[in-house]
Amino acid sequence: MENTSSTLELVTVPCLSDNYAFLVHNPETKETALIDAPESAPIQAALDARGWVLTDILLTHHHPDHVDGVDALRGNARVIGAKADAHRLPALDVEVSEGAMLTVCGARTDVFDVSGHTMGHIAFYMAQPGYVFTADSLMAMGCGRLFEGTPAQMWDSLQKLRALPDETVVCSGHEYTESNMRFALTLDPNNSALISRKEAISAARANQQPTVPSTLGEEKRTNPFLRADDPAFKAVLGMETASDVDVFAEVRLRKDKF
Repeated sequence: MENTSSTLELVTVPCLSDNYAFLVHNPETKETALIDAPESAPIQAALDARGWVLTDILLTHHHPDHVDGVDALRGNARVIGAKADAHRLPALDVEVSEGAMLTVCGARTDVFDVSGHTMGHIAFYMAQPGYVFTADSLMAMGCGRLFEGTPAQMWDSLQKLRALPDETVVCSGHEYTESNMRFALTLDPNNSALISRKEAISAARANQQPTVPSTLGEEKRTNPFLRADDPAFKAVLGMETASDVDVFAEVRLRKDKF
């Protein structure tokens, strides 16, 4: 699956059973960046099919299904990851923390700490052309399980991402959207935006098309994990007086049991 902005090309590469990696290519400079490397073969095939050579590999977090392909793919590419996670990532050429600004494929790329799923999880945001690579923090219709962080940390991380422009393209790490959609409907079955999105998701999956990437505007309207501070959503849950963090924690708990 390919998207083309005015300057950069974005390719979604299915990997393993339900992972996604992403390639960003600058046709003028010939630079190509990879975001996460679940396995090498499908990524190398996508590169070879286009005649692209990796110049950068950006890693969001240490889980094997996001880094196992790095060593087979790295070649002369610059490998970039979180300083806080460096001890359990493949060897890094550049260590970054929240607030860092990189130039990747000619585009300014900002780094956000989005800890929660893991500690040291980072996201990469390219304001132009408007891509954010969130892996297992903000996901299509969901968010990652809290393996290492707390609900408060993940809620803080999601708020950082939610503050980006609605048209931002959210490149997340897994094809979990159908399950996430079914869960969201158990919470808010009368949400018209959610019902409409269900039809689009079902159609895409019936045709074996990815539901990733999505747009941040879609996520704000339909992703329950972004709506923990929405009074209407709190009312639907019967949690009108609860804190935002408590609402988020309750939604995460229900999803874990779903």
